[in-house]
Amino acid sequence: MEYKPTIGLEVHVELKTRTKMFCDSLNDADEKKPNKNTCPVCLGHPGTLPVPNKEAIKHVIRVGLALGGKINPVTKFDRKNYFYPDLPKGYQISQYDQPLVTGGNLLGIKIRRIHLEEDTGTLVHAQGSSLVDFNRAGMPLMELVTEPDITSAEEAADFGRELQLILRYLGVSDADMEKGHMRLEANVSLNMGTKVEIKNINSFKAARDATLYELERQEELLRDGKDVAHETRGWDEAKQITVSQRSKEEAHDYRYFPEPDIPPFETVAFEPDILARELPELPAAKRTRFIQEYKIDEGQSAVLISSPKLAEYFEESVSELKEMERDASASLLANYLINDVRAVAVENGVSLEQSHVNPEHLAHLVVLIIREKITSRQAKDMLEKIFQSDVDPEDILKDESYYAISDSGELDVIVQDVFAENSQAVADYKKGKIQSLQFLVGKAMGKLKGKGNPEVLRELFMEYLKKK
Repeated sequence: MEYKPTIGLEVHVELKTRTKMFCDSLNDADEKKPNKNTCPVCLGHPGTLPVPNKEAIKHVIRVGLALGGKINPVTKFDRKNYFYPDLPKGYQISQYDQPLVTGGNLLGIKIRRIHLEEDTGTLVHAQGSSLVDFNRAGMPLMELVTEPDITSAEEAADFGRELQLILRYLGVSDADMEKGHMRLEANVSLNMGTKVEIKNINSFKAARDATLYELERQEELLRDGKDVAHETRGWDEAKQITVSQRSKEEAHDYRYFPEPDIPPFETVAFEPDILARELPELPAAKRTRFIQEYKIDEGQSAVLISSPKLAEYFEESVSELKEMERDASASLLANYLINDVRAVAVENGVSLEQSHVNPEHLAHLVVLIIREKITSRQAKDMLEKIFQSDVDPEDILKDESYYAISDSGELDVIVQDVFAENSQAVADYKKGKIQSLQFLVGKAMGKLKGKGNPEVLRELFMEYLKKK
């Protein structure tokens, strides 16, 4: 019998707002001092009244619009009742039957709903005891639920990556999975059978690995004639297995009922039409535009749009480049940005935005390469100097005589010296070892301290080798 995977995702996203969902306590996910950002409302003191955060509601509407969902004209909050130590009120304010958004689509996967709720606190287990930090309690939390349209573990991970990009382009969340800004739960079954929910997924790799393991575990059970239990399982990263946590709750277990302190409200008050017009260019559209407009390949485009700031940096650099060299290759600039500029930033432990290699510097550097004033090797050295000193490439070129030597007369002397000193490499080339040519060019570049034009050197060596 063939078993067809059926996978749905539940994605929780901490939203970027100044204050929490229903009170004025700061919404700071990075706060280290326990219970600092708390107040009677988010601590659930009796008699306190929640007031919805307007910016959080707008954020969810933005996501719904970006995914092609329907913004419900009337929405409301509900109480989701369950008891757990990190839930201060003994219930969670969430949304049940009238969410902010219904429908939508991403990568061909249908969205069932997107709603808004408050986050819980954090349990800290240490030295045989458990402590509760309520800094996170009450933070605005968006939950997106897909239809069970996903058919593979890789497709589940791809959905998560694309959603993360959209959230970042919209500016509604940093969506950093390592920091818990974005949390995935996968509902996994075979042939639409008994569903198992997997929690504790904190990376896209874990999403793929956990889903793949669970599919294999369920198939093995079914082939052995055993039943799949309807339960919640956690992903054990160290052991690379899912482990049983508890039986799966149903909606009626939470005893949902309308939140009595927050009446239903109309979403027109949040001006969804204006929010729709203000949406930025989204990743899929930018990915396609970069390929068509800048004539770069799919791989380059995918890397460049992986961060809104990286994409912006690239476009600013290309704009500078075209002003100096109309027919210059944006693909060459993209290659240096992706491979060299980012590498220098990583080596120095800073982000691209913190480096001194600004878009104008990168454009100037590429122009010098195109005009053969410097070699690719010199360009790498120059990048390091720019990073350290915030100096324009043209100024480095003047001060340090970086100009590449392309004059065949000057290079010819070096070529003859290299021939005289490396007779074995010449003999090897004549025997068919083509890589010996690159060896000779490398020796010449060493003598020239990287200033020789490698293309001119290669042509000179080829001429001499033909005569031998």
